[in-house]
Amino acid sequence: MKYFNVAGPCRPDRHYMLPPEPRLPEARELIEEGLYFVLHAPRQTGKTTTLAALARDLTAEGRYVAVHFSCENARVTGDDYAAAGGAVLDAIRRACEERDVPPDYLPPFPWPDAVPESRVQAALTAWARRSPRPLVLFIDEIDGLTGASLVSVLSQLRNGYAMNPATFPHSVALCGMRDVRDYKMASGGDPAGTRSSSPFNIKAASLRLGDFSFSEVAELYGQHSEETGQKFEDAAVQRAFEASQGQPWLVNALARHITRHMRVPVSEPITDTHMDEAVERLILERATHLDSLVERLNEPRVHRVIEPILAGTRLPLDDRYNDDLSFVRDLGLVTRGRPVQIANPIYQEVIVRVLSQAVETTIDADPRTFLLPDGRLNIPRLLTEFVAFWKTNGEILDKRETYHEFACQLVFMAFLQRVVNGGGFIDREYAVGRDRVDIAVRKPYTDQDGCRAVQFSAFELKVRTDKSGDQVAKGLVQLDGYLDSLGLDTGTLIVFDRRAGAPSIADRTTIEQASSPSGRVVTLIRA
Repeated sequence: MKYFNVAGPCRPDRHYMLPPEPRLPEARELIEEGLYFVLHAPRQTGKTTTLAALARDLTAEGRYVAVHFSCENARVTGDDYAAAGGAVLDAIRRACEERDVPPDYLPPFPWPDAVPESRVQAALTAWARRSPRPLVLFIDEIDGLTGASLVSVLSQLRNGYAMNPATFPHSVALCGMRDVRDYKMASGGDPAGTRSSSPFNIKAASLRLGDFSFSEVAELYGQHSEETGQKFEDAAVQRAFEASQGQPWLVNALARHITRHMRVPVSEPITDTHMDEAVERLILERATHLDSLVERLNEPRVHRVIEPILAGTRLPLDDRYNDDLSFVRDLGLVTRGRPVQIANPIYQEVIVRVLSQAVETTIDADPRTFLLPDGRLNIPRLLTEFVAFWKTNGEILDKRETYHEFACQLVFMAFLQRVVNGGGFIDREYAVGRDRVDIAVRKPYTDQDGCRAVQFSAFELKVRTDKSGDQVAKGLVQLDGYLDSLGLDTGTLIVFDRRAGAPSIADRTTIEQASSPSGRVVTLIRA
């Protein structure tokens, strides 16, 4: 029986998987034209699976000798370009052996002698001259090479191609997380103002492996249904796509949680309720893929992009920020379009929970005390307790050094997370330039007729600064719009005062009733 894969490349005999080549339709044309190109995408999107399949197909068709290999083992060489070149050539040799390349097409072993600065170029030239078919190389994990090692390998590829393309590999694809944009990235440094030419300026195109579309998610899940008879209901597929936005690893991880860890019987259909539980499990588990992303949150380049998104502030307009944005997009943390947003709701939730984790550990609140007899949240008590907590701890928590612009909102989110504590779901909406954060809490409960129902509660968070002026009137208008979208009659507006000369938190924090422009009676907290 096949299963959903979340570790390493997919194998057709073991895993549910989409046909790889249609995910990269441009590659064939570039190879036919004998061009060199770059394929880049975030980790766990299917790059290796796609390239390995394409290499197998090209070789089997009889026109090319296509070899896919990885530079992963060269990662430890650093700036030792001689060692890096040797590691690359060793990776080619092992790939040819493991993939049973016919003897007539094998590279010349041992490789020809050459000085370290041109060893890779000399070896590939000798191989191309010997091979009866044109060579196509898919070089995976190219960003495993750094500094002088990366510059050396790329320069030798460029030089070999430029000097005599007839006796050099016909087509080469570099595959990694990032595009090879310029010398700064290639050298691993960040010399301000440097605009040197790229050592791989022969590339004809930069391709990006995209996320799954909704129809592709449905097709992938449909393979499980065909094999086991267990159907993914349409609402479950929709929920998976909404939560993951088609990120391939997340799509597979959600389905794996349901079919392997939650062990929903194959006699039962998979519903959106199952998918909601899988989303929450995945967020709480924070598997390796998610941890590798959140570990980057305190890197300066990532911080400069993520903090304005969380706080809803305007983006800086300068070349440095644009370089940072390109970097964070290549990591897969944010969307490629406008407005700039976190890439998907699962990443969005994981990021906030990670950043608020330290605060949440300081909150001594028993979630059971915030429940009404029927299981609904006691919202008035939640708000009263938060105000008391904020008055006592706000001055210290607001001075956090990292993600300072978002510190106040994180404190409320941490308190809310502690109270909800797995018994409900928190949906957050934030993006660059929104000047607010909208939060909806969904809490299942049992109504008076004994039926399952869901309680919805809405909160809007805003910040008053020395430049922004009072935010209450604007916030009430925005809260009205948010409540309209949720179909609710009331909600809560919290305005954090971060002016330099504002009274102390204990003196300025109040809770009161207010009337929105549409006549709703809402709760207003000035903090």
